[in-house]
Amino acid sequence: MLNRRQALLCGASFGAVAALPVQLAAQTGEHLTYPPLLDATRSQQFRLWAQAGKTRFNGGATTDTLGYNQDYLGPTLRLMTGADTQAEVENQLRAPVSAHWHGLLVPGDVDGGPHQAIAPGQSWRPVLSLDQPPATAWYHSHVHGTTAEQVMFGLAGVLLVTDEQDDNRGLPSAYGIDDLTLVLQDRQFNRRGRMTYNSGMHDAMNGFLGDTMLVNGQVGATAAVPKGIVRCRLVNGSNARIYRLSLSDNRPMHLIATDGGYLDRPVALSDLTLAPGERAEVLIEFLDGIDCSLVSDNIANSAMGGMMGGRSGGQFVVLPFAVDTTLSARISGLPESLDGVLPNLDFAGAPVRRLSLDMSMGMGMMMTRANRQFSINNVVFDETALNFSVALNSLERWVVQGDLMMHPFHIHGVRFQVLSENGQQPRPENRGWKDTVLVNGQSELAVRFEKQASRSAPYMYHCHILEHEDGGMMGQFSVS
Repeated sequence: MLNRRQALLCGASFGAVAALPVQLAAQTGEHLTYPPLLDATRSQQFRLWAQAGKTRFNGGATTDTLGYNQDYLGPTLRLMTGADTQAEVENQLRAPVSAHWHGLLVPGDVDGGPHQAIAPGQSWRPVLSLDQPPATAWYHSHVHGTTAEQVMFGLAGVLLVTDEQDDNRGLPSAYGIDDLTLVLQDRQFNRRGRMTYNSGMHDAMNGFLGDTMLVNGQVGATAAVPKGIVRCRLVNGSNARIYRLSLSDNRPMHLIATDGGYLDRPVALSDLTLAPGERAEVLIEFLDGIDCSLVSDNIANSAMGGMMGGRSGGQFVVLPFAVDTTLSARISGLPESLDGVLPNLDFAGAPVRRLSLDMSMGMGMMMTRANRQFSINNVVFDETALNFSVALNSLERWVVQGDLMMHPFHIHGVRFQVLSENGQQPRPENRGWKDTVLVNGQSELAVRFEKQASRSAPYMYHCHILEHEDGGMMGQFSVS
């Protein structure tokens, strides 16, 4: 009989279906901590190792977890743009893993997708040559068929691309003080407080939804913030949950960056939608010294329920903020402008590519996980088959249609402009450079192909609901 560790690495499923994230208990009073910072801006080299760990969440029973360099999740990597950085990723587990650099504009052979799986006991040594603007990216395992489970149990971390000019921009930049890296995840726990994962029929269809909110792997913690301007780097690391974020006292969030980097100026928002795989950077004012909480609407996204983009009722707390006057308030005003350049691609005459994110609702899918079918243009992902090729430095217009429910759509190795959403102007959070977009009906994208990807190491495009991705809602293309 498999033990818990063997079952985890072999892909077994545990637990029951859950829908609404709640706090396991009242706020713990613990301060939120941040992933250790692995700064490679000077050394231009870093090492990650995928390891097994044990983690106790909120005082519950110990969970067998996974992580890079630690028991759960991974360190925050900081890399210098305009430099070549030597990476090393070692696999200390008994199953293949990878490290996909989600949001980095790098060639296909160092992208870290399914074609760069690292066998147990082996290492991978890519050189990351970065020439992109500063941005908040992230990294996670991307082995086809096991991505959902490996990310669920901890194989993910944040990656910051910097040019070290944020002080000149007037932006908060003190890591863990006024520059806060926040990994948002919903997870599920049994009565003993042990994290569980059920990938049965319901989760296969809709994607996994947990019953408990975690930020940076912690339950019920509070973020201490200075009495000034605070920068929050928001990363949706959930398998499937979509957040519609706002602040509990209705103060605005000032959006300064999307997936691909800075906007041209801060944009005040009352709420912000963040789907799996997306990142956003916002500034929040605490100059009045008043505490508040980051909250989210509970978003319904169910193929079975026939709802798209609705609310299933109520809000939940994502993260409370508590002003701490002992912390240095470095920034006391919002910048009037930023040096980001909004995308304005000339797509006139660009070839059009139409993609349909398809879900089978046949009886086979309803009865057994093994028979489920997810596809793009009715083609299920095949790692040995290239779906299409594009020319280097070319531009295409992609029309992406979602089927039955909302789908976060991610393209590896590129950045794109969202041209429209259901024929309307894109939402404010989609007007900057993107690599992931929530398709709620139809999204039109202008995609530029700036890096090479060979037929043997192609780029992926896929739904970032991880259970859909593992189930076949993914394709691959080369760039040459």
